[in-house]
Amino acid sequence: MGCDILVDGYNVIKNNEPFRSAQKHSLEYARTLLVKQLNSRYRHTPYQVTVVFDGDSVHEQTLHEQRVRIVYSRRGETADRVITRLAAQSREAGREVVTISDDLEVRHSVSGSGGAVRSTDRLIHHLNAPPPDVARKFRHRQQAIRTYGLNPALKDRDDDVLYSSSRKGKKAPRRRK
Repeated sequence: MGCDILVDGYNVIKNNEPFRSAQKHSLEYARTLLVKQLNSRYRHTPYQVTVVFDGDSVHEQTLHEQRVRIVYSRRGETADRVITRLAAQSREAGREVVTISDDLEVRHSVSGSGGAVRSTDRLIHHLNAPPPDVARKFRHRQQAIRTYGLNPALKDRDDDVLYSSSRKGKKAPRRRK
């Protein structure tokens, strides 16, 4: 069983400051920034990420940008409807669905079909969070500083020489004070 993440693209752009600022440059720039950040965050995960935008073409358009599928709705169909349809298709296929939107209609229709919904603020927090290994190292350093008053990042390099020399049966060099 896999997991599909469906992102209401323009909803994320209009409800979060980093993307609103990018939109001042151009809407295309804001869309590109969102897709790049989604690619960066989910590139090494098993999730299938789809970002949906309102389109103006006669037919629905689907593009792929690395790991992110980009869908533009057809003229006369909202991105909200496309998200609802994609969520239902994923649930029918036995996949988990997580939808990112602050739109109450989208949230209600997706949760009604068994999908999970998340706020755009939560997505922004997730996009800006450090990778798990970096966060773990940071927590370890903070704990070492609190407990011992030490910073493991500033480890004394002479200790490495002391320990490696003493293991070889050689006398360890004296440290100058």
